[in-house]
Amino acid sequence: QGQLVESGGGSVQAGGSLRLSCAASGAPYRRLSWFRQAPGKEREGVAVLYTADGSTYYADSVKGRFTISQDIAKNTVYLQMNSLKPEDTAMYYCAATAAFGGWWYSAETYSYWGQGTQVTVSS
Repeated sequence: QGQLVESGGGSVQAGGSLRLSCAASGAPYRRLSWFRQAPGKEREGVAVLYTADGSTYYADSVKGRFTISQDIAKNTVYLQMNSLKPEDTAMYYCAATAAFGGWWYSAETYSYWGQGTQVTVSS
C-alpha cells in the first residue's frame, strides 16, 4: 500500500522560492508527479518524474521555474519552485502510480495521493 506525505508549503512573496518534499513509501512507482489545485479550478499536472530513467516533464506554465527531482536513498521527490507568481497559489499534491501508460498530467491515472500542502504567493 502506497503512502505519500508532502511537506514544505507556505507563504512567500512573488519572485520568491519554495521547495516541496514528498516522502514516498510503498515503492516501486513508475512515475511520481506534482499536481496543484486552486479554488474553483481543476486539478492541474505540474511536473512528472519517471523513475525508470529519471526523465522529467513540466506544464508550460511552470517550465523554466520549477524543477522536479528525486533522492532515491530517501525515497523522496522534490519540487523546487523559483520565481513564484501569485497565480502559482494553490494546494499542491504529490501523486504516484505503479502502472504503465496514461497521460502524466491526467489525475485519473494515479492511484496514490498525498494530503496536500498549501502554497500561497502574494504580490
